[in-house]
Amino acid sequence: MTRGQSYDYTAKTVDDAVDEGLRQLGVSRDEVDVEVIQEGSRGLLGIGASDARIRLTLVDSAEEEESQPEKASETVVDSAYEEEGDPEDSKEEESPAIALEAAVSEEVEREEEESSGEEVEEPQVEFDAEADIEEAELEDLAFDLLNQMLVHLGIEAEIDLAWSDDPDDSEPALILNVVGDDLGSLIGRNGETLSSIQYLIRLMVNQELHRWKNIVVDIDGYKQRRAEQLSQLAHRLAEQVVASGRPASLEPMPANERRLVHIALRNHEQVYTESTGEDMRRKVQILLK
Repeated sequence: MTRGQSYDYTAKTVDDAVDEGLRQLGVSRDEVDVEVIQEGSRGLLGIGASDARIRLTLVDSAEEEESQPEKASETVVDSAYEEEGDPEDSKEEESPAIALEAAVSEEVEREEEESSGEEVEEPQVEFDAEADIEEAELEDLAFDLLNQMLVHLGIEAEIDLAWSDDPDDSEPALILNVVGDDLGSLIGRNGETLSSIQYLIRLMVNQELHRWKNIVVDIDGYKQRRAEQLSQLAHRLAEQVVASGRPASLEPMPANERRLVHIALRNHEQVYTESTGEDMRRKVQILLK
């Protein structure tokens, strides 16, 4: 090893990476310069976590003693860096969110196809057949996970728990309804943020239990209101289709809302629905049987 040579190390935290580097190099802390390349991130409740990455550059003791005052200043900068984070690193941490949006989109697309009667391949998920959990335990787990998420997001709100029969599932659904002021940011455009939150809670609960549990997350009853609005719109357009004999199309909407339209008209005697278009322009069309 020669003075000025650099080595990179990764670990869960900056301190752990430094310790590991010093151990492997067989040197003390005052014999290296430490550069933090990337802070470690715990992610959102463990999802999207990433390791810290640091670079150790060897220096000789004489140089280290001469630069000691400057080194003390450098340590303070590192401390502030750890507390506030680096804007460049925050850009890198956006990738888990992008992956999450893709996973959510895939999930609601699958649900929509099931509701519209289109054939869809079931995902192969292995769960423990012997695993079981009482309702109270499931409520506690789901409540705690959602509450931690709200705290992490800086949202002050209450969570109401209720059980409801779900015609699309063999077991009742656990409803987690978040109640409070100014919660529009949790709903998002056309409910897209809410869909992501529900997907996360389902994912974490099911990974914890190794078994599928039907969990619905709502914000101040938004889903019920939106379902009623879309159902009324769908039936009104269905009447127009029957009267005119011409198909009708709704405006482009996300997969979870298209699914609600499919559900509203799936038992209609005179019309049927199908999705048309691609990507952001995908919409539901109502046609005569």
